[in-house]
Amino acid sequence: MKMDFFTLLPGEKPLDNIKPTCGFAGIFKEIGVIGDSLSSGEFEAHDEDGNIVYHDMYEYSWPSVLGHLTGTVYHNYSRGGMTAKEFYESYADQNGFWQWNQAYIIALGNNDVFVLNHPVGSALDIHPENPKANPDTFFGNMGRIVSKLKRIEKDARIFLVSMQRRGEEYGDPIICAAAEEMKKMCQLFSYTYLIDMTGYGPVYDEQMRKTFALGFHPNAMGYYSYALMVGNYIDYIIRENPKDFFEVPFIGKGYKNKDI
Repeated sequence: MKMDFFTLLPGEKPLDNIKPTCGFAGIFKEIGVIGDSLSSGEFEAHDEDGNIVYHDMYEYSWPSVLGHLTGTVYHNYSRGGMTAKEFYESYADQNGFWQWNQAYIIALGNNDVFVLNHPVGSALDIHPENPKANPDTFFGNMGRIVSKLKRIEKDARIFLVSMQRRGEEYGDPIICAAAEEMKKMCQLFSYTYLIDMTGYGPVYDEQMRKTFALGFHPNAMGYYSYALMVGNYIDYIIRENPKDFFEVPFIGKGYKNKDI
């Protein structure tokens, strides 16, 4: 049997190879997800007066789908409207969400940048060993979140998810610039990787939303598709950096293998 199916192919890019069960994304037993409405499975409905009503339906969220596909337990700490600032300053503490996991996926930014117009900042705002020095920017608060998670589990694998482009003249340059800063952020922490939905995910424009959205938020097919993209991107990262994941079963247990 050839092992090509399990290794990175020459010239392969993220999301070139979509596997129905997301490949090596299933090597984790527990993953925590920190996100906004795109991670909480939020759907848009209308009341009798035609006003939009939002419903977080976690059972349809992409973390829930990934749990079914991979067998991994996903702890979903997301909520519609969430920002990096709110999660760090109040929401996680109020709900007991600073929990141990082997890995974390952080998918924030849309509300910070486009709803609340919070300053984006840059990776220069992040001081991993002294997060109190981080300024109150999107990246400053993202850095605080990762620093806190690394204090909970120093060997946790962290996956940052960049925002999808929207096909908008105003928004897309901001989204692309934030993705570049996320790449730099990954260099500041151990075992931290970028799921670059900006560069490799589909553009979430009007044409895509005709099939995969219910209003501006995804529909059930949209969340399922996003689950496949996130899971397969993690599979790609693992195949690109296999030695980083040899000791995943040892995370939090204090075991080491001298051959790594």
